[in-house]
Amino acid sequence: MNEDNGKTAGAPDADVVIAGGGMVGLTAACALAGAGLDVIVVDALVPETTLAPAYDGRASAIALGSARILSGIGLWEGLADAAEPILGIRVVDGHPFRGVSPLFLHYDHRDVGDEPFGYIIENRQTRRALAVRAAELPGLEVVAPGRVIGVDRDGYSARAHLEGGRSLSAAVVIAADGRNSALRAAAGIRTAQWRYDQKSIVCTVRHERGHAGVAVELFLPGGPFAMLPMTGGRSNVVWSERTDQADRVLALDDAAFLEELKLRFGDWLGEIALTGPRFAYPLGLIHAERYVDGRLLLVGDAGHAIHPIAGQGLNMGLRDVAALAETLVDARRLGLDVGGAATLARYQRWRRFDNMLLAAVTDGLTRLFSNDVAPLRLARDLGLAAVNRTPPVKRFLMRHAMGMVGELPRLVRGEAL
Repeated sequence: MNEDNGKTAGAPDADVVIAGGGMVGLTAACALAGAGLDVIVVDALVPETTLAPAYDGRASAIALGSARILSGIGLWEGLADAAEPILGIRVVDGHPFRGVSPLFLHYDHRDVGDEPFGYIIENRQTRRALAVRAAELPGLEVVAPGRVIGVDRDGYSARAHLEGGRSLSAAVVIAADGRNSALRAAAGIRTAQWRYDQKSIVCTVRHERGHAGVAVELFLPGGPFAMLPMTGGRSNVVWSERTDQADRVLALDDAAFLEELKLRFGDWLGEIALTGPRFAYPLGLIHAERYVDGRLLLVGDAGHAIHPIAGQGLNMGLRDVAALAETLVDARRLGLDVGGAATLARYQRWRRFDNMLLAAVTDGLTRLFSNDVAPLRLARDLGLAAVNRTPPVKRFLMRHAMGMVGELPRLVRGEAL
């Protein structure tokens, strides 16, 4: 990646410095550098670590709108073979021993057009495509391993200080350093946050029968149990369970763990077998009181992190990327300050309501469905069935799941940045 950016003495090192090279941070870097801005990413981990199979066993639901973002910044060619289209979504209430409710909600992509709702892609494949794309962009430098330990900001520029003594000047610093963002904390940006008494158990299984591109969200007393269709006759399982029960299940050997999994997975795809290790992640909600602070901008989990109940966490971050890229690129083309207050305020106005609304919705769904209270169980079953029989409401919710509702950035509309 480019280490000689040709800057003259006294000139900024880059237009943008990004702290954090995860999926959202590096996507932002590729979008901005691909549009002509000079970008430096500082990441604590080297690619050899993040691309290893043992680092992250998750797969992500990439909504149609997010897939268009990835396509618009030159990533999709490297992802298409690893992407399994989501052609249907089934939402149903259930119990490990009582089985599933006869009342359900089913989405079919053909009801809203020819394109799929989105795609399921392993996070490792997305990271690999990002690393390849980043290496192709002459305006993008990646410093890894590295860590931003402080940022000085004034009305004219920002300077990021790295471990080891190096400092980088830029018009704006983007904090993409995750839900425990050190830059957010250092800026004094408060958050609303709480932990759910749940962990997410993640694994991948191979099965006898084809999944036909159908994603299933099964609501169990301990939390949602998602079965996400993957390439190669596999499904990714995202199993949210009460913390004490999750710890018990995780302590089992593979054979006993698989038996517990089968109780919830069912036999609709025939026999199942684990294809790799299990992973576990604590669950919680975080939302920052603001996304900007004097040449500092929060993106992805640094600004908001939600429960995986609707598979929208990464999609929120990718929509952040599309909005910030359009905002910063438009400012540059108009001769405005890329890191100026007006530029950053536009980004915050654009993204804040959408993110707050989705955080509230997912929190409400988590609390409504993660229990076995009979009256609530009946009410939610009837609610799912009612939506299933109301085509206009169903179509709106389907388009929302596809990331095609609201003020859409150019990349989401399939237009060039």
